[in-house]
Amino acid sequence: MIPEHVSFILDRLRRAGHRAYPVGGCVRDSLRGVTPHDWDVCTSARPEQIEQVFSERPQIDAGRKHGTIAVIVDHTPVEITTFRADGAYLDNRHPTQVTFLTELEGDLSRRDFTINAMALDEDERPIDLFGGRQDLENRLIRTVGDPNTRFAEDGLRILRGLRFASQLDFTIEPITARAMREGRALLQNISAERVFSELKGILVGPAAARILRDYSSVFFTILPELAPMEGFWQHSPYHDSDVWEHTLRSVAASPEELVYRLALLFHDCGKPACFFRDEKGIGHFYGHPQRSREMAETALRRLKCDSDTRERVLYLVEKHDTWLPDTEKGMARLLLKEGADRLKDLLIIERCDALAHAPAARGSALANVERWAALLNSLLQKQPCLSLHDLAVSGKDLLALGMAPGPQVGALLNQMLELTAEGALPNERDTLLAFARTQI
Repeated sequence: MIPEHVSFILDRLRRAGHRAYPVGGCVRDSLRGVTPHDWDVCTSARPEQIEQVFSERPQIDAGRKHGTIAVIVDHTPVEITTFRADGAYLDNRHPTQVTFLTELEGDLSRRDFTINAMALDEDERPIDLFGGRQDLENRLIRTVGDPNTRFAEDGLRILRGLRFASQLDFTIEPITARAMREGRALLQNISAERVFSELKGILVGPAAARILRDYSSVFFTILPELAPMEGFWQHSPYHDSDVWEHTLRSVAASPEELVYRLALLFHDCGKPACFFRDEKGIGHFYGHPQRSREMAETALRRLKCDSDTRERVLYLVEKHDTWLPDTEKGMARLLLKEGADRLKDLLIIERCDALAHAPAARGSALANVERWAALLNSLLQKQPCLSLHDLAVSGKDLLALGMAPGPQVGALLNQMLELTAEGALPNERDTLLAFARTQI
């Protein structure tokens, strides 16, 4: 179970007279039959003793004042942390001081959730003092000790617990769940970067929609832009739920990828601000894609989302309600303008949106998406010319024909690119040069 480079570390510490155990997430994953992403070790050795035991090995200060030294073995860093007890948490995030301990029990008792508070002994048997194995079997997230105390120490643990529940498809134990909801204001003390890191993990989990639904009050604390959707009925033949439930259904229908899940989370957040009800009582949301984009941009910038992810998400939010072309010529023009990757992403979003419609409207909405997808795929199979780089002629060729240098060269190239993408001209050098002569 324990990989060789970790066994080397454990053996070296134990031979030096220290106790040492694999601990935390690596034990949890191993008991689940999943290969751990990384391994952590806890030990009775003090930081200076860890450094001495591995003096010939490369080391990284991973938080020495809190007892953590990373030792590199076989090009792999392993964090080794001294048994410790945490002092007071005055900022709901970091202990003001730590006290190094000599026994494992005190170290395990300070950890967040029971499934993360287990270690492996010298015979690779679980050391489980708080019922972590039983909670794993019951697919349950439970804090070690009083949940209010655990979350008051570190508010980020609320989102960590939701992340575990989403990624493992576990249920949160009722007392822990209540403490999460009641303590959600603690998240306002956490840095945007840390909040977004946990949010990303929640969104890509298989149980993301369920967790968003069951803990909406927690998410509305960090994403207040989403709160107006809950309970906002759409009064539309296309929908049989409020905006929030429609959003959750679309998230559940999507691939477990961050850009898609973020785009669907925000795609209709502008609807409540754009609501209009006509004389027949039917609801409309004119302009909501643009409004949703504006709200999503505000939220993503606040959360310090990276620019590439943000721009991809905002594009999909703004375009999610677009009626795509029904002709090959029109699709070719759109493909030339937007690119294949964007259109493929957009069709995924529109398909998930359609799947979240009311049953009576779902079939026609899906038929539209499938028609557009078939048209796009048919066009791509023909390997259309989609960039000036792919065009069989260049600006030098036009100049050689006698065309004067200037912006008209680029204009003619783009005209030929559009014609080849539409299929009006073959992307063949002689044919394109012949066309160019008629334009010069």
